[in-house]
Amino acid sequence: MANWLERMLESTRGRVLTLLRRETRTVNDLAAELGLTDNAVRLHLAALERDGLVEAAGTQREWTGKPAVLYRTTADAEALFPKPYGAILGALLRDLERETDRGEVERLLRQAGRSLARDAALADADLASRVKHAAEVLTALGGLAEVVAEDDGYRIQGFSCPLADLVSEHPSTCQLAESLVSELVGRPALECCERGRRPRCAFRIAAA
Repeated sequence: MANWLERMLESTRGRVLTLLRRETRTVNDLAAELGLTDNAVRLHLAALERDGLVEAAGTQREWTGKPAVLYRTTADAEALFPKPYGAILGALLRDLERETDRGEVERLLRQAGRSLARDAALADADLASRVKHAAEVLTALGGLAEVVAEDDGYRIQGFSCPLADLVSEHPSTCQLAESLVSELVGRPALECCERGRRPRCAFRIAAA
């Protein structure tokens, strides 16, 4: 787990998030769990709501008979916590590479990229709009991408790589992203990713 996330979870706001991941709670519930005043809890909840990490999730009646707001974590909060997708995909690729030839592994990765694109396709748009949309999809997947206009077309330049943990051991994973971009823009995208210590995605798309 990243150090910043460890530090955040050890803070009072992090403890609030951890409690709300388990189940919805009221201000009074959180105050009792954390040994804080209601007002202190409200300050932390207000900050977490402002950051899009906590939201209201209905009400319940407390012992006073008054309705109290229930709070829960948002999808954005859940995205902060580690997921084992990279480890799972890495294990799957290692098994595939042991049991089948390289061409079949590449075919499956490209097929997966095309499948992802079908779920995010932008219909009835010009090339520039499709390229911009492809960059937005890569950003949503963790690639932090932007479009750069070139004399002969476009380059989608990523400043990160959503598969960074895999590309050094499995360079063919870039073909998944190449197929994804090609499908989204409706024409071949040439993968020109950087595979150094900090991998970065990049794709070139010809204007014609």
